[in-house]
Amino acid sequence: MHIILLVLIAASIAVLVSFTNTTSTYDTIETAKEKSGTYVHLMAKLDKSAPIEYDALNNPNYLSFTAVDSLGSSVKVVYHSAKPDNLEMSDKLVLKGKFNNGYFECEEIQTKCPSKYKEAEAQGKTHPGNVPDPRNGNATN
Repeated sequence: MHIILLVLIAASIAVLVSFTNTTSTYDTIETAKEKSGTYVHLMAKLDKSAPIEYDALNNPNYLSFTAVDSLGSSVKVVYHSAKPDNLEMSDKLVLKGKFNNGYFECEEIQTKCPSKYKEAEAQGKTHPGNVPDPRNGNATN
């Protein structure tokens, strides 16, 4: 009985250790550089002042751009796949990959686009939840 219990405990520990190795937190560009060669997740923005290198006709599986993190550090990103359609519109990017040879070799890009409600608000429109209260005319949420 004790042997079965020990085997179950060992298996549970193995599962927990493997789970913690697969989870990832967001790194800054500087911490990703320190972990060179290690798979990380970067939260960054597209540097719209820097050029985007992408030629859909001649090399559709090569994209290069500059990303900037919340601390102001920037890095060249190389992505060997098609350019996401909404890359230029994205508010934030989650870049998954490894820092190698002075650039970030990205394996997956997740774009985080601004809310359509933020865009409408910027145009002077109201959020659909802002309905005037018929008793006093003030908007409610």
